[in-house]
Amino acid sequence: MRFLLIAGFPDSILQFRGALLDALQAQGLDVHVAAPGLDSRSAMHQALRARGMTPHDIPLQRTGMNPAKDLRSLLRLWRLMRRLRPHYTLAYTIKPVIYGTLAGWLAGVPQRYALITGLGYAFQGDDQAKDRRGTLRNVAKTLYRQGLKKAHKAFFQNPDDEALFRGLKILHPGQITHIVNGSGVDLNRYQVAPLPKAPHFLLIARLLGDKGVREYAAAAARMRAAHPECTFSLAGWIDDNPDAIAHGELHEWVAAGDIDYLGRLDDVRPAIAASSVYVLPSYREGTPRTVLEAMAMGRAIITTDAPGCRQTVEEGRNGYLVPPRSVDRLVEAMESLYADPGLTAAMGAQSRAMAEDRYNVHKVNAAMLREMDITP
Repeated sequence: MRFLLIAGFPDSILQFRGALLDALQAQGLDVHVAAPGLDSRSAMHQALRARGMTPHDIPLQRTGMNPAKDLRSLLRLWRLMRRLRPHYTLAYTIKPVIYGTLAGWLAGVPQRYALITGLGYAFQGDDQAKDRRGTLRNVAKTLYRQGLKKAHKAFFQNPDDEALFRGLKILHPGQITHIVNGSGVDLNRYQVAPLPKAPHFLLIARLLGDKGVREYAAAAARMRAAHPECTFSLAGWIDDNPDAIAHGELHEWVAAGDIDYLGRLDDVRPAIAASSVYVLPSYREGTPRTVLEAMAMGRAIITTDAPGCRQTVEEGRNGYLVPPRSVDRLVEAMESLYADPGLTAAMGAQSRAMAEDRYNVHKVNAAMLREMDITP
């Protein structure tokens, strides 16, 4: 039987779903992957081929609204499915979920699944807003409603997102859903690393306002004014997103000496190993993968009391939860860990224990395979 994974961003396929694809292969499934940027010259195309999987390049714009191009994506996915005749489809991120699930229904795919990994730009802020974000939210709600109606089951990475979709009536009353513990983390790949001697804070994220990057930079400036020996690193890239920070902002933070900008990293482990505390002041997540990676490597966590983030921290056990957008509370949490290296180490040990208990990627994938009726 064939299994077709539909993604919107090729770089995420093996990083976030590689272990799941391996688990599907281990069950004897013929694994296919459809995403933009998978032409025969791409590194991801070659990497998938090397693992015995079949990549398919599809036209799909990850962001923006262009009805003609989105219809083209839907038709190409439908044609692909009519040709492949997969028994299962699993789509993740907004456009693959919408158009991949609709195409699967039109093509008569027997088992169609959707994975909601986060809600993105459109679902941040005031639900009644009349600005561009509000317009996008209304369009996204309508399209999600049509796509998810054709899914046999929808996976969510936190209960808040599932509750929001039910409250907004994006899910129909009889929709079957299941909560999974994020994408999981490979505990063998992300092993505990010794803590550095000096306090060092780290944030890894796309450089978006909604990731709390500006709050992190502001907190770094205040901490360094009081404790010049503290260092703050930022890894990531400026995304093609309406909420992206400006290049000038990033330059100002670096020029002031508040932020050490690491750029986009292919391997985040050295950066996490060099840090003592991992920080993610995001306004909303699915389940943040970088937090799970930092937990697995034994780092204390400071994140927000926001959907997706709050599930990764038990207050005072493995880190601190702060309100979104609050620089003052973020600085307070940083001060607490700066003042007590022993507490930082103890919280880091608890992070690893929680990662082993809840976020082991093999446990997460086993649950998904059971819920897709692939394993008993």
